[in-house]
Amino acid sequence: MPALTSAGDAAAGNSAAGDAVLAASALAALVEEYLAEHPAAAILEDGRVLFDLRHARYSIAESHGRCVWQLWSEERNVVRSVVSAERRPSGLRVMTRRMGTVKPTSLEVVPGSDRRTPTTRDTGRRQYLRLLERVLQRAFPDWKQDGFRTATDLEHSFGPAYVRGSLVRGPAAEAVIGVGSDESSAMVDGILTLGLLWLDHCRERSVQRVGRGEGSRHFEGLKVIVPEGAWRTTAERMAWLNRGAAKFQLFTLDERSEELVEIDFQDTGNAESRLVHAFDAGLARERAALGMSRVMALVPEPDRAQVEVRVHAATEVGLLLHGLEFARVRCGASNRSFAQELEVTFGAGANETPLTEDTEQLCRQLLGRLFANRSAEGAHVDPLFRLQPERWLESRIRMGLGEFLPGLRGDFLYSQVPAIGSGERGMLDLLTVDREGRLVVIEVKADDDLHLPLQGLDYWIRVRALNAERRREGNRETGAFERQGYFAGVEVSSRAPRLVLVAPALRIHPANESVLRYFSPEVDWELVAVGEHWRRELKVVFRKRSGGEMGGRNPV
Repeated sequence: MPALTSAGDAAAGNSAAGDAVLAASALAALVEEYLAEHPAAAILEDGRVLFDLRHARYSIAESHGRCVWQLWSEERNVVRSVVSAERRPSGLRVMTRRMGTVKPTSLEVVPGSDRRTPTTRDTGRRQYLRLLERVLQRAFPDWKQDGFRTATDLEHSFGPAYVRGSLVRGPAAEAVIGVGSDESSAMVDGILTLGLLWLDHCRERSVQRVGRGEGSRHFEGLKVIVPEGAWRTTAERMAWLNRGAAKFQLFTLDERSEELVEIDFQDTGNAESRLVHAFDAGLARERAALGMSRVMALVPEPDRAQVEVRVHAATEVGLLLHGLEFARVRCGASNRSFAQELEVTFGAGANETPLTEDTEQLCRQLLGRLFANRSAEGAHVDPLFRLQPERWLESRIRMGLGEFLPGLRGDFLYSQVPAIGSGERGMLDLLTVDREGRLVVIEVKADDDLHLPLQGLDYWIRVRALNAERRREGNRETGAFERQGYFAGVEVSSRAPRLVLVAPALRIHPANESVLRYFSPEVDWELVAVGEHWRRELKVVFRKRSGGEMGGRNPV
C-alpha cells in the first residue's frame, strides 16, 4: 500500500491551505483507524517501546495544516508532527518530525505485545521444541514421544506459539502442550484453552484410528507445561476443570537448568482478590454536573437523549455513546486553592484531548462525526463505528437487561466492576444478581474469541472467592460485595455465582463449546447467542447451559 503523505510537509509545490488541511486530516484518520483496529498496539522507536496503548493516551488531529500527534503516559509525553504513514504487514510505519527539527524519524506501530522479528520468533520456537523433547525424554523415559510440532493448523485453531504432541505407552497416551518463556504473557495464559482443544483433537484422532483398524489409544489426560514463575493463572483455571473428564497435570520448566517441576494446582489457595469499595454515584454526578453540561452543549441536540453517563469513581464521570466513551469529567483539588477543579477531556478510546476554548470547535466536529456514524445505520468503515464493539454490545445489554435476560435484576447492574487479583487490576464486564439474590457474572464478546470461556471463568473465580469471604453481621452473614457497599438492601446468596457468556451467534468461536464441556460441574454456566443485528435489535437466538440444556428465548 502506498504511503499517505502530509501536504503540509511533503510537496513544496502543493502549499494551498485547503489541500494541507485535507491531507493532514487524512493522515490523522489513517492513524486513528489503525489504532481503533488494534487497541493493544505499541509505539516503537528504534526498536524500543515508547508507549503501550493499553496504558497510555493519545490525541491526533489536524492543526494549521499539519497532523499533530501527542502521546502521553506516566513515564513520558511526546508531541510529533506526522509526515507520512504507511500500512505494512508488520504494522503501521509513521514518519514523524519533532517540533523544531527538520529531519523526520520513524515510529513503528505494532498490533500486539510480541516485539520479536519473525525470524527471531521462529528460531526461538524451534529451540524450545528441541528443549522440550529433551526434558520430556528424561522426565518420562518409559513413554514414547509422538508427533511433537509447532506447525500452524488453522482448521483446529492451533498456532505456532505452542509445542504440542503426545506421550504414548502401549494403549495409554497423554496429550502434551508447552509454551516457551519468550512468548507474551497473553500467550502463556492462553495455553489451557489450546491444551483442552489439543486433548479433544487427540481423542478424536484416536477414535478415527480405531475406525481404520489401527491400534487404539486411550488419552487419559493432559500435561501442560509453562515457564517457571508463570503458572498461577493456569493453575487457578485448571482447579475448576472436571477431573472426571480427564487427568490434568501442570508443570513449570526452567529453560536454563532444564528442570521440570509439577505444580499442585489443587493446593494453590484461593485466588487473591480484593474489591474496591462502592461509591455514591449520585454524588459523583453532582460534582461533575458543570463539566457534563459543558460537553452536552456541544452534542447535537437531537442526539442528547442517547448519551449514557458512566460513573467511574467518586471524582470521575464518563459520557458514552453506545458504550464508547467520548468525554470524561474529573473533579480534583485545585493547585491554587482548596476549591474543587474540573478537568474535562474529549476523545474516543485512548484518544483524549483537554476541552479548552481553543479545542471546543474540534470537539464539536468530533461529536458531530461520532453521532453521525456510531449508530446501527452508521458507516461501518468508520473507526468510530468499529471502536470497542464489545462495549457497544455491553451497553445494549445494560440498557435492556430485564427484557434480554428475564430473571436478572437490572436495577442492580454493575458495569466494569474493579476487582484486583494476582497483583493486577481486572474489570468485570457486568455483575448483577438474580431474583433469588444469587450473583451473576456476565462476560461479553462481540467478535469470536477462542478464550471466551476461560476469561469468563477468571471473573467467576474472583467473584466466587469474594462472596465466599462470609462474616456474621447482626443476624446474618454477608460477603465482600455487601460489606463494600454493593447491592444495597439485597441479601446476596452464599451460593457460587452463575456465569453467563454472551456473543453474537455467528461470532461464537467453534471451539468455545468444546472448552466449556471440560468445566467442573460446580461452574453453572450459560452460553447466550444473540442475533447478528444486535446493534439494531438485541435478540436471543439460542442458549446452551451446563448440563446440556438448549433453548430459545426462555426465561433465565
